[in-house]
Amino acid sequence: MNKASIFVIAAAATLPALAASGISGNVSLAHAHETADSAATDTVEKFSFTDIISLPTTSVKDQNKSGTCWCFAGTSFFEDEIRKAGGDSLDLSEMFTVWHCYSDKADRYVRMYGGTNFSAGGSILDVPYVWKRYGVVPEEVYHGIEYGEDGHVHGELDGVLAAYVKTIVSKPNKRVSTAWRAGLEGILDAYLGKLPETFEYKGKTYTPQSFAKSLGLDPDNYIALTSFTHHPFYEPFVIEVADNWLWAPYMNVPLDELKATVDNALENGYTVVWAADVSEGGFKWDKGVALMPKGKTEGDMDGTELARWVKLSDKERQNKKFDFSGPVEEIEVTQESRQEMFDRQETTDDHGMEIVGIARDQKGNRYYKVKNSWNTNQVFDGFFYVSEPYFLAKTMSILVNKKALPKDVAKKTCVK
Repeated sequence: MNKASIFVIAAAATLPALAASGISGNVSLAHAHETADSAATDTVEKFSFTDIISLPTTSVKDQNKSGTCWCFAGTSFFEDEIRKAGGDSLDLSEMFTVWHCYSDKADRYVRMYGGTNFSAGGSILDVPYVWKRYGVVPEEVYHGIEYGEDGHVHGELDGVLAAYVKTIVSKPNKRVSTAWRAGLEGILDAYLGKLPETFEYKGKTYTPQSFAKSLGLDPDNYIALTSFTHHPFYEPFVIEVADNWLWAPYMNVPLDELKATVDNALENGYTVVWAADVSEGGFKWDKGVALMPKGKTEGDMDGTELARWVKLSDKERQNKKFDFSGPVEEIEVTQESRQEMFDRQETTDDHGMEIVGIARDQKGNRYYKVKNSWNTNQVFDGFFYVSEPYFLAKTMSILVNKKALPKDVAKKTCVK
């Protein structure tokens, strides 16, 4: 999933250690105005990042060998929303949500005669969907690992579920049996564990639904935004990606307003769920950075350099383009170029993460600070920095608190 690169670390990352409470980062008015007088600086192999805004967030988790990034991103986001609203710092169960999504996804797959997507993937709207309908539980109540592993390893589970639902829609008995739902739930229970009907937490008894209500969040207070020109702006549409199995609508806004929404959210203390393409050569997870380098063309070359360049294979050219060891000139992204990348399927729906801050590199270039769910064994302890061109080109969608919308965007999208 992640594109590793070989590099030498020039200096260790200086992100503060996570506090005992599981919270890292800070926010202030100085941050909101992007003054970096006291901001932390992260340095790695000719990259030096200064955090301008770094919002409080719960600890980095590890989705390990599972395709459940959408759930880790959404759960982290809601954990941070709870804390921002004055609640406790919580560690909530991702796999409770995953169980319900597998179940409902299978139901839709069977009802559509196998004509919809059935996979581990999901969308940024899946977590609020489950919280609203089924509730949520703490991680200590439901960890979702009942198959002899220390971390999430879903290869066998995904294979078994896919084979099972494909068998059901093939109707070997000429019609669907009345037992198929029980069989599906048996598989999910065997791997993830039986869902709790009630549980004890801090001296109180809850159901998943009553616990969700106790957290004080309303799933209807969040909005998903995207930006594409094949649908009208300021109208919702069902974004055409396979993992949007809910056929959920996303509000369509111009690219500059999508970016303005993220900036406004961060400046006002709200984090953002971010769905994006991470298959680009400029996505360097181990290096802690994602860029969209401006590629060299034959017209940029002359003399012996041109002669050498044209002998390179396409793969060699790509490798050279993405072989950066510090800030480089990046492409200019427009609404039109972004659309073309999506239409030509160069921008794909890969990964869900959480944007928690804004930073600048040593040359003044602006980045978003992103929290990932690939553990902390990485140069910035599970965080990385995404350049603005990368964000503009490769964002599929975002999820934000409606209060985080700029006033003009809220007005245009009829959000109250």
